[in-house]
Amino acid sequence: MQNTLSIQKTMPSLQEEVTKRRTFAIIAHPDAGKTTLTEKLLLYGGAIQLAGAVKARKERKTATSDWMAMEKERGISITSAALQFQYSDYVLNLLDTPGHEDFSEDTYRTLIAADTAVMVLDAAKGVEPQTRKLFKVCRERGIPIITFINKMDRPTKDMFALLDEIEEVLNIIAVPYVWPLGTGFDFKGVYDRLNSEVHLFEKTTGGILPAPFEVSGVYDSALDSKIDKDILDKFREEIELVEDGIHPFNQDEFLEGMITPVFFGSALNNFGIKLFLDRFLNLAPSPYHIILSDGSLMDPVESPFSCFVFKVQANMNKVHRDRIAFVRVCSGKFERGLNVNHNRLGKQIKLSSSFAFFGQDRNTVDEAYPGDIIGLINPGTYKIGDILYSGKQPNLRPLPVFAPELFATISTADTTSLKGFKKGIEQLTEEGILHLYSSRTIGSGSPIIGAAGRLQFDVFQRRLKDEYNVDTNINMLPYEACRWVHEEDASKLPSSANQIQDRENKTVVLFESEWDMNYFIRNNPEIRLKDHPA
Repeated sequence: MQNTLSIQKTMPSLQEEVTKRRTFAIIAHPDAGKTTLTEKLLLYGGAIQLAGAVKARKERKTATSDWMAMEKERGISITSAALQFQYSDYVLNLLDTPGHEDFSEDTYRTLIAADTAVMVLDAAKGVEPQTRKLFKVCRERGIPIITFINKMDRPTKDMFALLDEIEEVLNIIAVPYVWPLGTGFDFKGVYDRLNSEVHLFEKTTGGILPAPFEVSGVYDSALDSKIDKDILDKFREEIELVEDGIHPFNQDEFLEGMITPVFFGSALNNFGIKLFLDRFLNLAPSPYHIILSDGSLMDPVESPFSCFVFKVQANMNKVHRDRIAFVRVCSGKFERGLNVNHNRLGKQIKLSSSFAFFGQDRNTVDEAYPGDIIGLINPGTYKIGDILYSGKQPNLRPLPVFAPELFATISTADTTSLKGFKKGIEQLTEEGILHLYSSRTIGSGSPIIGAAGRLQFDVFQRRLKDEYNVDTNINMLPYEACRWVHEEDASKLPSSANQIQDRENKTVVLFESEWDMNYFIRNNPEIRLKDHPA
């Protein structure tokens, strides 16, 4: 009996499990170094032993989160991967989002599963267009943002100008948590404002191992013997300006989205990564941010079990050939075999096949806690936006759906591939990377697909070939906008309207331009249009 009591006392409580979790997404404009930073966080977290040398795209090893063939070839992330690792007694759930703007819808949904966002900026380019879009989503969803200014070992903008740019473009106060010692080829380390310490770094070959570093004070004589006088004098002047003139950091203001703590470093050379990771643990909130439709916050400990599906992925591993629904645990404790309610199906289901993923590798998950991301085998049971819960259904905010801006028909000339063609289209459009429509009049009966960018069509065709052995033809349609029609107004549509039906059999109208759409609205005031299906 004493042994049993002793075991129970040492088992972490649900509250303790929630407190030590950090669930975050990394957002960036393409080529800012997001995937490299992801890999280096895994290196310092002990999740991988060596980091791939990120040099020329043809030469570099593939980052752990990039598993799709096109990602390997193009050197970009076009899916969202969920990776879990432990660091310093914390459990970190890292969501690596696509950087390419054509896959922004997938990124937006993934951000909703995160409690914090890490915004990666190129030190030479500052705030770029895709960064602004992703920042806006974080702000709308109340997700606090930590900024990592990357590529400090290359030519950069002026540091104070960069901070001003963040504040002016994004309307958020940028508070440096560290300050760089030199820039470009003279970048030697960072000053940790919290502990008043200078961290000097040494390069490792290809950045495959953690960078050794030394710690000293700003005015230690040892610095004078190691750093060029001009660089050191400028650095000491900047430190005085920062300490005297920069807005002080306040945790509440950070959580409310008023300020962003700023870090400087080089993900490629591992400069500043460990310090960033250590500080991140104290800055980032534990999983208490889930906002309900009425604006209140869900209590992850006191509320019964709940989770939502934010991503569906087919064929992550050709050996398994299955579909995976990724869910974010919002409240309560997940246990494999748990019986839960399914909001869309209106019935109970058993969560028996659950996994955690690390790239293509999978491990069975028996338990999970708020903030954790787990994968469920999906035989067609789950769709993006589904809510699984015990007790009363939580009033979670719906996931965003965005109207496509490009449309095309897709077909195959090989009649022997029709079965694979239909299966591939059905399963891949479940993932939400494309919208699927049908029409009796447009496209001669071929399926119609809609996307935000042309790259999505390229990926779709490539995956149909690689995963379903189907060659396809895509023919672009002359439409640039679409709107859903209120159900009761569908019968009022004129015969000239370009009507199509979505997967849920809801009526959608296509327009050749924004002007064309506005003209339709002016001339048909009795027909109500909306930019999402809900």
